[in-house]
Amino acid sequence: MAITASQVKELREMTGAGMMDCKKALTETNGNMDEAVEWLRKNGVMKAQKKADRIAAEGLCCIASDNDQKAAVVEVNSETDFVAKNEKFRTYVEKVAAQALHTSAADIDAFLAEPWEEDNAKTVNDELIEMTAVISEKLSIRRFTQVEATEGFVSCYTHGGGRIGVIIEAKADAVNDAVKEAVYNVAMQVAAMNPKYVSDAEIPQAERDHEKEILLAQAIKENEELPEERRKPQQIIEKMLIGRLAKEFREICLNDQVYVKAEDGKQTVAQYLAQVGKANGCNVSVKRFVRYEVGEGIEKKVDNFAEEVMAQAAKQ
Repeated sequence: MAITASQVKELREMTGAGMMDCKKALTETNGNMDEAVEWLRKNGVMKAQKKADRIAAEGLCCIASDNDQKAAVVEVNSETDFVAKNEKFRTYVEKVAAQALHTSAADIDAFLAEPWEEDNAKTVNDELIEMTAVISEKLSIRRFTQVEATEGFVSCYTHGGGRIGVIIEAKADAVNDAVKEAVYNVAMQVAAMNPKYVSDAEIPQAERDHEKEILLAQAIKENEELPEERRKPQQIIEKMLIGRLAKEFREICLNDQVYVKAEDGKQTVAQYLAQVGKANGCNVSVKRFVRYEVGEGIEKKVDNFAEEVMAQAAKQ
């Protein structure tokens, strides 16, 4: 019997399986919806649905780029680090990164809904569901970011086999190998030192106020714990706070961080780039950066086997 598009859509909504799998299931079962669900279960296609409530906090960050002018980084999660090392999974993540490089989607929902580049009969989400069934773990395309150079070039760095991915958009009025190497070195700095901003000017006032409030509370507490004769007046504490705040902000701003390869241990990233620029007769700076780290911000479930055994024993 002929299978209609509405039947395929209904089965997809019921099971979360891919369009082609749903069509095949309905064809094999002559359009019987209940039997089609059973067919999908027997063929392992519904494994993805069963894994929906699991936590996927491992995985890979992968970067795709195009001639130093455009790049995209994606984070695709799996449940275990073992799967993150699987060649089939790594190949799949590379394809997701290539898709992200060319996408016009503004958010992850739109990205998942767009046609899969390798097979336009499927969506990105369809391919994700099918890969979940193949890999036998919950998989998730968590996020992506595109970076396109407008006044220079992009530089990409991946650390730890895909644990961290960094893209830098560099502003440069001349580009040669020495300039590219310098920006690549700074990308490694971003991976290692995890700055939040390029410069102090980017720090929101709300964050400045919040940090000042925390440091002031700490300073007041420390002052109160001193012997009375050594305690400082409030106005002195607030002046000391200026230095503390400056130190805190230097640590989270890329330009103000000490360059990790600095021979004197003092040269900042901004000074390093200025030095390289001067030596090559150009100006070079970091316009923006994107840093992804696998699983950051995801609350991971930690199983304590000993506690689990004790809990079971207490019930007996």
